[in-house]
Amino acid sequence: MSNLAVANQYAKALLEAVSQPAAGIGAEDALAQIGQFEEIYKSSHDLRGILLNPAVPHEQKQKLLGKLGDLAGLHGYVKNFLFVVTRHRRLALLGEIRERYQALLDDAAGLLRAGIATAQPLNEAEKSALEASLNRVTGKQVRCGYAVDEALVGGVTVKMGSTVYDGSVRGQLEGIRRRLTSES
Repeated sequence: MSNLAVANQYAKALLEAVSQPAAGIGAEDALAQIGQFEEIYKSSHDLRGILLNPAVPHEQKQKLLGKLGDLAGLHGYVKNFLFVVTRHRRLALLGEIRERYQALLDDAAGLLRAGIATAQPLNEAEKSALEASLNRVTGKQVRCGYAVDEALVGGVTVKMGSTVYDGSVRGQLEGIRRRLTSES
């Protein structure tokens, strides 16, 4: 089974668990807490070494996770989720699990995420116009993340899921080059 499929299963299980009326934590709050733990996990080489080491007994890992979870203020459902992920040796996939969980939440809310890369930072009016265009084209509400890509001469690239729309000068020049070489 691929890492994406495994991450999707864990993300679905977490969403199902926190969606229960008695859970006591909202789906967005669970996402934030998973992200919070992921930052702690990524920032500590020693923590990763202990949690990923198969020679360390699971009981010790669970104790450590419990203490960290208490210090970070993680909800019981989130801590239990981390226990399960650790027990099944899937903690290395936590980033992918969080991304799939975010995608499930977005899908349920009818949202699309887009990564926008431009040569220069966009002002608020340009961002609003771009977002309005994407909303109109997709028929869904689009949440955009912006980045400056100095490799772009001008224009914009938009990535939504696995689809990339290249409106950059570099992309247009590449398109012209392909057409010219295919005609000869």
